Amino acid sequence: MQIWDKKYETMPTKELEQLQLERLQTTLYRILRNDVTFYRKRLDEIGFELNDIESLSDIQKLPFTTRQDLKNSYPYDMFAVPIREVVRIHEASGDMGIVGYTKNDVINWSNLVARMLYSAGITEDDKIQITLPYGLFPGAFGYHYGAELIGASVIPTSTANTEKQIMIMEDYLTTVIILTPSYALRLIHDLKKLKKDFNRLQLKLAVLGAEPWNKSLRAEIEGGLKVTTCFNYGIASVFGPGVATECREKDGLHFFMDHFIAEIIHPSSGAPLPMGEEGELVITTITREAFPIIRFRTGDITRLYFDKKPCPCGRTHPKIEPVKKRNDDLIVFRGINIYPDHIEKILTDIEGVKPKFRIVLNREDGEDEMSAEIEISENVFFDEMKIQKKFIENIENIFIRRLGAKIHVKLVEVNTIDSREPLIIDNRK
Repeated sequence: MQIWDKKYETMPTKELEQLQLERLQTTLYRILRNDVTFYRKRLDEIGFELNDIESLSDIQKLPFTTRQDLKNSYPYDMFAVPIREVVRIHEASGDMGIVGYTKNDVINWSNLVARMLYSAGITEDDKIQITLPYGLFPGAFGYHYGAELIGASVIPTSTANTEKQIMIMEDYLTTVIILTPSYALRLIHDLKKLKKDFNRLQLKLAVLGAEPWNKSLRAEIEGGLKVTTCFNYGIASVFGPGVATECREKDGLHFFMDHFIAEIIHPSSGAPLPMGEEGELVITTITREAFPIIRFRTGDITRLYFDKKPCPCGRTHPKIEPVKKRNDDLIVFRGINIYPDHIEKILTDIEGVKPKFRIVLNREDGEDEMSAEIEISENVFFDEMKIQKKFIENIENIFIRRLGAKIHVKLVEVNTIDSREPLIIDNRK
């Protein structure tokens, strides 16, 4: 099997743990030396000294970093280098502030994604179509860097409409497509609708990420696109794509422990759980220069484990299972992370008071749709249909600007929404 970086991907466990310890110590030294505002305050509160970290288990002495911490540190309170050394700035998913990359960070990120793509069988002979948005979110750029590092040809279609994506797949002889699972379903729907001849396509592999998945979804995508699939795990706050990936065995995701330390904790108490037990994934970066992050609570529920027998691919790092659920109310919509309080804040800013609303998710023609149903109140009442339509359009435009997502707005009558019922109705299952 293909291995991009054999030295590190096949490193014996004891050597890997020693490397992690050394890189963790170096990261903490950089944080303290450069006086990172957020972490300096947190570490001073617990009386932390560098010599407190003598083994990997000592990481449990360090405080967690949360989504709220990232928000509170906006814009630069978590940066560990001067801004002049930051060569790229992106927005983390949802409302979790901004993240930065030094030249070395971009090099490391490129190599991590190259590992991921190489493990799926991609080579310099492939033509890779990236359908993710090229914008403030980092995902598309990580795939782009990794693919170019391998030497593959990159086709950055971004979020072109599906008919154009299909035309490019046919004309450019795309062999690999990178997309979200929900967009894969939309692509399958439109290929059938347009009655496309699959014999005209050179497509052999779909690389998927940014959304939850399971075996039945894999089977639907592989059958619908006539491809094999490779799922991966990434999170913008700790780099982007390239944190963990399937190999061609498709049996769990190898977690790249030479760049990260992964822990599993009890979702409620925060207590560490032993290897193999299901809980919340916590990630510490140990090579990132511009934006190191310590014990970040991802909210993702999974299991970290070692195979009973070595993986046939030869990689030695532990694996995680696909993330099936969350420890919070995060909505993953078309690859974008949205929390209900994002929507609540926008609506409150518009109306001046906290509104009654609910979120409804559906899947129509293979594509995810989201609606915000808002209860009419004294603040939201219109006799004229024109004014009402303008109000709805205004809110939808604000959602696009602030969340990067198209969310339909529906006004409902008073007492339609019962606060005792779920805030999120997800009909996509």
